[in-house]
Amino acid sequence: MRPLLRALVCILLVPVALLARAAAFDPFREAGIDQRPGASVPIDGRFRDAHGGETTLRRLSNGKPILLAPVLHRCPNICGVTLSGLAQAIRAQSYRPGGDFAVVAFGIDPREGPEAARDSLETLARSFPAVRQAGWSALTGDKRAITEVTEAIGYRYAWDEQIHQYAHVAAVAVLTPDGRLARWIYGLQPDPTDLRLALTEAGEGKIGSWGDQLLLLCYHYDPKTGRYGPVITWLLRLGGSLTVLLGTGMLGLSVLRERRAARETRR
Repeated sequence: MRPLLRALVCILLVPVALLARAAAFDPFREAGIDQRPGASVPIDGRFRDAHGGETTLRRLSNGKPILLAPVLHRCPNICGVTLSGLAQAIRAQSYRPGGDFAVVAFGIDPREGPEAARDSLETLARSFPAVRQAGWSALTGDKRAITEVTEAIGYRYAWDEQIHQYAHVAAVAVLTPDGRLARWIYGLQPDPTDLRLALTEAGEGKIGSWGDQLLLLCYHYDPKTGRYGPVITWLLRLGGSLTVLLGTGMLGLSVLRERRAARETRR
């Protein structure tokens, strides 16, 4: 009876263990971004564009920075909002897709094909007609090619069995022309200034005027927020502190000189 009882207990415990494991796995907790600034991204992997043609990130870049937005082309939730927010931010700054940089809606679901990518771009183009012009692309690919890119940029996502969809975060990776991760910009609607600064930095002096390059000196990038914050206030505070210290030092030297002069006069 004991072996039979033990077998029965094991049979009963297996479903409990599986349920506990399932409860412990939270796909939205697994989704996120690992900071890997300067990471090399495989930009020669083969993907399919919205028309079914084979292409690579290097070809789409054409020697310019890339805004890479990991998305689900048939996402019923945030992906459409993410692309709309990105398009709105692009429209609100002066750099132009195609001429200064490339925009890639990068499909992370290997089950999606060119048709899904095409529908995604067409939906976006109804509100932003410029999407139909050069510089905008939507890609799909096999699991291996997709994973190579997402792992390189530190983008984590996980399959959610309850909604039969990948749990993922809204963010845009900014890549240099030679395929290195420059910055992440987080959120559903990037700030146009942050976008412009990230592109200026990723362009490494090849896009933007000297004024744009100078502007980078006035801002610093915060990887926690994915935004650029002004450092002018910090510099002014530092300058003010140095001015106070310098003034105090000069005052101290002046007092010492007066004391020395008084002593020499007494002698």
